[in-house]
Amino acid sequence: MKESAGNPLHLTSLNHISLVCRSIEDSMSFYQNVLGFVPIRRPGSFKFDGAWLFGHGIGIHLLQSEDPSSLPKKKEINPKDNHISFQCENMGAVEKKLKEMGLDCVRAIVEEGGINVEQLFFHDPDGFMIEVCNCDNLPVIPLAGEMVRSCSRANLQLMAQQQQNISIIKS
Repeated sequence: MKESAGNPLHLTSLNHISLVCRSIEDSMSFYQNVLGFVPIRRPGSFKFDGAWLFGHGIGIHLLQSEDPSSLPKKKEINPKDNHISFQCENMGAVEKKLKEMGLDCVRAIVEEGGINVEQLFFHDPDGFMIEVCNCDNLPVIPLAGEMVRSCSRANLQLMAQQQQNISIIKS
């Protein structure tokens, strides 16, 4: 296997995140009913309570806290806190649904070169930050190197065009 400076561990994708929870049941309900994850089989050899869910190309592993009362409770929604972000197609529909569900959220807009990216931030039952955005409006422009990676159609088209241009230059 040839060593790559840009990917020395030869990583291929994000597999899962693990979150320590006060209540597996409350967290499962949130990730299923709010974010659309589905429960999947978890190895029976684990000697602690937990649950695995899958959706949107990644897994979420919920781990039952041994001392739920010791977990800090975050009340303020701070967009600069640790979070996981999900892409959506319609920010207005997401915001409306969050309000219908009684979930507090904070809205932010990032402007870059005339392009607006909308963001909504809210908490799961344990205070872990969730972001929903239309971030694929913003092109992924590498600071160095040739590769552009993104799930957006625009960025995939940009990457294909760059690769085609590189092939023409090399020939």
